[in-house]
Amino acid sequence: MKFIRDIHEECRAEGRPAISFEFFPPKTDEGDRALFDKTIPALLGVHPDYCSVTYGAGGSTREKTIGIVDRIQREHGLTAMMHVTCVNSTKEELRGVVEEARSRGIKNLLALRGDPPAGGEFQKTEGGFEYSRQLVGFLRELGGFSIGTAGFPEGHIACKDGKEVDWGYLREKIAAGADFVITQLFFDNDDFFRFYDHMTKKLGATVPFIPGLLPVLSAGQTKRFTALCGAALPEKFLTRLEAFGDDDAAVTEFGIDYATEQSEALLNFGVEGLHFYTLNKSYSSMRIVQNLGLRK
Repeated sequence: MKFIRDIHEECRAEGRPAISFEFFPPKTDEGDRALFDKTIPALLGVHPDYCSVTYGAGGSTREKTIGIVDRIQREHGLTAMMHVTCVNSTKEELRGVVEEARSRGIKNLLALRGDPPAGGEFQKTEGGFEYSRQLVGFLRELGGFSIGTAGFPEGHIACKDGKEVDWGYLREKIAAGADFVITQLFFDNDDFFRFYDHMTKKLGATVPFIPGLLPVLSAGQTKRFTALCGAALPEKFLTRLEAFGDDDAAVTEFGIDYATEQSEALLNFGVEGLHFYTLNKSYSSMRIVQNLGLRK
């Protein structure tokens, strides 16, 4: 398996964007079968460069996450990245998790503060880390991994001092050893453009900044996601979304068209990759990549 930092360098040399997908650990055996028998094989048809697998809130799926990343790499030969969070973990527990990942040939980690269990607030674990920049530095010291981290074009929802303060924290994560940044979902490209210009021109960051895109599947689900992460819904986008009501099939087609237009503008801007939050579904992300003409 390749280091993701090397994948981005190779794509840059070839003059093409890296394409990646995100999955989450299913809660049921049926969900596992759907992911491995349907979703992943379908998405392999558009030749992604890598994928990532999330932790559950509070680190609740840690062992399953490792298992899924391992299985994707062994069975499908696709470079996979494991999310690692600060939540509910001591430094030594994290060391054990990372060494387990290393023993399974996992070379790529996405370092995050992480979401607390539902309804709670983040609390530092005694003997653990309070900030993701500390986790990035710890992983860099352990060595042998390509490390990514998260960026927030609209600022992190928990940062009450404003988005530019939050972007300063991201610069610290990069300085601590992050090789690339994958952003939180957003629906207004101008938010990403302002974020990118601030990070690169004002703060001097030179790592790849990869936009994270969500092809919407339903109005209710989209509103729940954005409420949780603090992403804004542009007025025109929201008006069109609500006009479909409960017609999820129409919303899905709208989501494909909207994300395709978003992606085209981002690629014209010069982003080095696109990262799709698939929600463990293949149809929308596959259609978008095909619409863009990025894969034969």
